[in-house]
Amino acid sequence: MEEERDYDFPCSSLAVDSVVRLGAGGAIWGLCLGSYDSRKNGLTGVPRASYVVKSVGRIGLQCGLFAGLYTGTRCGVQRYRRKKDMLNASIAGAVAGAAIAIKTRSLTQVVGMAAFLSAVTSAADVMQTN
Repeated sequence: MEEERDYDFPCSSLAVDSVVRLGAGGAIWGLCLGSYDSRKNGLTGVPRASYVVKSVGRIGLQCGLFAGLYTGTRCGVQRYRRKKDMLNASIAGAVAGAAIAIKTRSLTQVVGMAAFLSAVTSAADVMQTN
C-alpha cells in the first residue's frame, strides 16, 4: 500500500516535505551547536546571538537542501525507471553526496562522498524494505 501512495504525490511535493522536515531538524541542530560553539569561543551579547543565528541558518539550509535533492532525485529516478528498488536510493545518494562535496573542489572528495552516501542510502533502503 505504501508503494502505491508514493505515486500519488508529485515529486516536488515530496521534496518540499523533506526540505521542511530535515531543514527544521538541521535548524535545531544548528541552535544547539551554535550555542555551544559561541560559548566555547567566548562570545557574549550581540556577537553570540549573531553567531547562533548564522549557525541555525547555515546548518538548517544545508540539511534541507540535502533532503530535497535526495528525495527529488530518488522520486524522479523511480518514476523514470518505473521500478521501486535499491538502485533509486543508490543514484540519489550519489547525486546528493556529490552535491555536498562539490564545494571542496576536490575530485577525490566528490567521488568519495558520492560513493559513501550511495552505500549508506542503499543500505538504509534495504533495511527499510526488509
